[in-house]
Amino acid sequence: MEISYRELITVLHGMGFGALFMLAFSGAIGVIYATAVAGGRWPSSSPHIRMFRFYLISMSALAWLTVLSGTYLVYPWYRAKPPPGATDLAGFPQKLLMSSPHTAGWHSLGMEWKEHVSWFTPIAMTMVAYVFIHYGPQLARQRALRNVVLAFTAVAFLSTGVAGVFGAFLYSRAPVRGGPQVVLMGAN
Repeated sequence: MEISYRELITVLHGMGFGALFMLAFSGAIGVIYATAVAGGRWPSSSPHIRMFRFYLISMSALAWLTVLSGTYLVYPWYRAKPPPGATDLAGFPQKLLMSSPHTAGWHSLGMEWKEHVSWFTPIAMTMVAYVFIHYGPQLARQRALRNVVLAFTAVAFLSTGVAGVFGAFLYSRAPVRGGPQVVLMGAN
């Protein structure tokens, strides 16, 4: 079983960092909401607080890894320019999509949205982590601030969902391929 280097990086970007980040949302929303339920009784020195701080910092790191790997590793391969006169556009995903009126919308709408909306995620999650670390148990008594933190968490979730859906559809139409082959499993 083989996969190209570019495909491996693309899978790591989307299914590794991005999917793991999406899976972490239920825990983040659950604990932020728990501050409301606990009221002013949420302990500030609890190991749970330290654990959740680590959790949010890890989520922020995953968000940044996802966006930065997409922007600086996968995106340049997507935008690769074919040599003049090239007829096989399989190695040039953007040009492959734009070569047909039936798939051009995947670039003009899908990729343009994906490349811009995805940046909301790490910015929003960094803000969530910072506010939770800074205010911690005080969020239980500050309903407006807690609601803002939940709203930014929702923005991060939605922007990740939009970028992930467009990424999956784009990859199915114009996969990023190339580079040396990586052998995942050899033949018996």
